[in-house]
Formats: sequence, C-alpha cells, structure tokens
Amino acid sequence: MSTLLHFILALAVIGALALLVSHDRQHIRPRYLLQLLIIEGAIGWFCLHSSAGLALVDGVSGFFEALLGFAAQGTDFVFGGLHQQGLAFVFLGVLCPIIFISALIGILQHWKILPLLIRIVGTLLSKINGMGKLESFNAVSTLILGQSENFIAYKGILADIPPKRLYTMAATAMSTVSLSIVGAYMSMIDARYVVTALLLNMFSTFIILSIINPTPHHEDAPISLAKLHEKQSFFEMLGEYILAGFKVAMIILAMLIGFIALMSAINALFSALFGYSFQQLLGYVFSPLAWLVGIPKQDALRAGSVMATKLVSNEFVAMIDLQKMAGQFTTKGLGILSIFLVSFANFASIGIVAGAVKGLDEKQGNTVSRYGWKLVYGSTLVSLLSAAFASLFL
Repeated sequence: MSTLLHFILALAVIGALALLVSHDRQHIRPRYLLQLLIIEGAIGWFCLHSSAGLALVDGVSGFFEALLGFAAQGTDFVFGGLHQQGLAFVFLGVLCPIIFISALIGILQHWKILPLLIRIVGTLLSKINGMGKLESFNAVSTLILGQSENFIAYKGILADIPPKRLYTMAATAMSTVSLSIVGAYMSMIDARYVVTALLLNMFSTFIILSIINPTPHHEDAPISLAKLHEKQSFFEMLGEYILAGFKVAMIILAMLIGFIALMSAINALFSALFGYSFQQLLGYVFSPLAWLVGIPKQDALRAGSVMATKLVSNEFVAMIDLQKMAGQFTTKGLGILSIFLVSFANFASIGIVAGAVKGLDEKQGNTVSRYGWKLVYGSTLVSLLSAAFASLFL
C-alpha cells in the first residue's frame, strides 16, 4: 500500500472513531475540517520535509538545548557536578530544567508578553478552526502555561462556561503539552520530533474536537487573562513560578517512581502466569493502531507496547522505554512513535485536569470528571492523527 493510501485509511478510521462519540453530528462543518487538514498537512511537510522547515526546527531545538545548558549550571551548582558525571540522569538532566523554564515563562507572563501572544494567535486560530475565541485562546494558553496552571487564567469566567465548551478546554489540555516540560522531552527523544509534535497536536486537536464536540461560532464571554497573577511584584511572581516548576518536577518524579515500579511488578506477575509480560500483551493490542498510523510492520509490536505504556502510565515512562529500545526501530518508526508520545493523553491526566478545575470551581471540576473516559479517548485520537500526518513525510 502506498504511503498516501495508507494515510487516507488512517484518516478514515480515526475520523470514524471520533464520529462514534460525537456529541452533535449535525453541526459538524466539513469546510473547516478540510481547511484544518490542509493546514496540518502543510505544517507536517514544512517541519519534516522542507529545507526551510528543517532549519527552523533545528533552530528551535538549538534554542531549547541552550536553555537546558543554562539549567544544567544551576543543577551542577546544587548537586556538585553529578549531572556532568551522568548520574541520576532523569532527575538532574530531565526534571530539574523544568524549574528554570518555568521561571522564564513566569517572566514573560509578568511582562504581559504571553497574554498578548495568546490573544493574537488565539484570534487568528478562531478564524481558521471555526471555533469560538475562548477555545482558540485556550489552545494557545494551555501550550504556554501548562495543563493545570492554564485554568487559573480563566478563573474569572470558569463558572459561566457551558459543559460542552468546558469539555473542549479540558480535551485541549490533555491533547497538547506544556512548554515548561518540552526541554525534558528533548533530553529523551529527538528534539525535532518534539517541536513538530507541538504544532501537529494543536491542529489535530481542532480536527478531532470539530468532530466529537462541534460548537457554533458565536461571541464568547469576556476573557480576562490578566487575572493569572494579579497584584504581584516581579519577585513574588518569580518565586511562585520557580516553586511551581519544582512542584511539577516532583510530581513527575513521584509518578515515575510509582508507575515504573508498578509496571515492573505487573510485568513480573503476567510473565509468571502467562509467559508474556503485561507490556508485551498490550503491544499485541496496540500494534494494529501502530501500523495504522504508518509505523512499519517490523516495528509495530514494539511500538504498540510503548503506545500502551503511555496510555496506562504517562509519556515520560513511555519515552524512557523508547530510549532503551530505540536501536531496534527503523528511522521512520522511531520518528512516528516519538511524535505520538508528545502529549498528555493518559489516564493520569484525568485527575490532573479535573483536580485543577475543581480547585477553582467544584461544580465545573465534577463536570470534567464525568467526561473522563471520553477525554482520554479523544486525546488519544489526537495523538494518532498527529502520528499519521508525520508518516507522510518521514
């Protein structure tokens, strides 16, 4: 089967799976879907195939590598050069840089650069995706502010957001990633795939949500992004973001310890009972999806195992697994799988997003919790769609 026909098959299957759970099939607007598909295809070609796009992606990757270098200086000062010796790599090389990048985001937020960027890009996206300004602003602010922190920006209007629109906001938070942890991903997988996935995921999210949760384009409630850090001095803000970055790093660390230990125990139990580990069995379940999005047949079983690990645990655990077996994959399979992994689409994210909303408004938090399974389902389709687009150009 040719690459184009394989992509069309993937597109049809992913679209049908989204249509199965659509809230309102009658209001799906094919014109916007086609428009978004063309734009995402152009982004995939630009980032993965064109010389200008490859140069731009390399430039962005180099910028984050420089940031990681600065972060390493702070880490080495505190931990006495352990980072340079290659010790405790995950904690020192992957998680500690989150603190520095979080501080940079806080500075840009305090100087009103990020709210301006969110408004400009969000307004432009609303004209392209056919969604309301609220949903489009949210897609950008989630990427910049983070999965849970993002909802603080909308605390002034959160109680008034209808359930369908709240679903879109929560789904966007689970389908993308935060810039504060992009550097951490780049220390585990190829940086150019991380940069490409950031762009592909945004448009894949619009496409899937336009099918699952189509919403009429009407005037939004007023959005006040200024409420995020109201009446704070520069150093108050900086301290808050540094501590927030540390908190995120510690949460990820705890989840890694817990999930990896639990996965090892479950694998051992399944191996003793059935002769196959739990991840091997999940690989068989997910391998058809791996093949569907363009991963070569010889990679499909291993890729399916990594994809399943991401869903049941998180993307960090899956990336660590991928690091261990990267040499066993073809270049194309490794690239497609890497792009699939760059999102928050996993079961743990339900609690993170619902908890963040509940902390601001209990009723709305309960609304998000009721959507839990559908949020994971939809965000996984987003990851599959982004991977399918990547397969066209790898």
